[in-house]
Amino acid sequence: MFPSNHQFSSQPRALAVVDSTIQMQVDLNEASFVERDEMQNIGFSQAKSIIESSEKLKDDLQMLGMKIKQHEDSMRLLEAQKNKLDDSILDMQVMLGKHHSSSAPKIENKDHSHLQSEEETIEQILRHEKSAAGILCQLKTRHGTQASHLTLTKDVLGLVATLGKVDDENLSRLFSEYLGVQTMLAIVCKTHEGIKALETYNQDGCLDKTSGLHGLGASIGRPLDGRFLVICLESLRPYAGDFVADDPQRRLDLLKPRLPNGECPPGFLGFAVNMIHVDSSNLFYVTASGDGLRETLFYNLFSRLQVYRTRAEMVLALPCISEGAVSLDGGMIRSPGVFSLGSRGRCEVPKILCNIRCAAKLH
Repeated sequence: MFPSNHQFSSQPRALAVVDSTIQMQVDLNEASFVERDEMQNIGFSQAKSIIESSEKLKDDLQMLGMKIKQHEDSMRLLEAQKNKLDDSILDMQVMLGKHHSSSAPKIENKDHSHLQSEEETIEQILRHEKSAAGILCQLKTRHGTQASHLTLTKDVLGLVATLGKVDDENLSRLFSEYLGVQTMLAIVCKTHEGIKALETYNQDGCLDKTSGLHGLGASIGRPLDGRFLVICLESLRPYAGDFVADDPQRRLDLLKPRLPNGECPPGFLGFAVNMIHVDSSNLFYVTASGDGLRETLFYNLFSRLQVYRTRAEMVLALPCISEGAVSLDGGMIRSPGVFSLGSRGRCEVPKILCNIRCAAKLH
């Protein structure tokens, strides 16, 4: 039998309901996809904006860093130029005699005072009758330039006490006291061969007192007694740095001491090695390696010995003192932690020849 109309009419309505539900679900799904895509697009846009902002900030930071570095480089350059100018001013002050003590004598007859100082130095050396320096001075006094042609002395350049001059007598005595008698009376030879000529030994290895300086001393009635120092220039390790530009004395371009704040210590006057004046006769002498007296002999004797105006200023500069210091009022630091205390008595050390002419000219 065929179904009734009632049965047929009810099914289509049921099917319609199902279809509308499906359609609604499809529409909802599509809306959800659209909304999700829109949110993703917004998220992508925001992420892109953040990335672009980050990149811009990064570029800005790099640019700012470069500007800061440029300013820092400029500050370092200006600071280096300032320090160089300060050093130049200090060098000029030292060269112009600002380090002279207030007690320096005022002498009008410049040449006469210079000759007196040289004679005084020789006289002090001759007082050491039985010393090698005294014997050589006696030989030079008696025979003059002929003495330099002898096999014994032809390689001898001189004595420490006569190879350097200082523009101030007070400094001269300070440097002499710092070095000591034995060093001041040391003989300076050009080569090691010259040392061999000063002293010989027999086959048994014993000192031959009939030759060399011992034989010379005995022949002039001044027998050599005890040890003596001899300095061989070619065996010294020379200063390896630069020299002060356009300086006829070829002073060493040493770095000035600096306090933690970068300033030069108050009262610092210079380095002892640069305060030595080398005579023109010895200024152009060089070793086989091309090194002069200042960078060999005097650098090895004084190294970076600093000179200060007063003892108090020297003590305040202790953190900057690496290799000793002296002050014009008699203070002395031989090395870090080693002080020479007490007052200066009568100095019996032959002072380094004092060129009073320069001091007189500046007072």
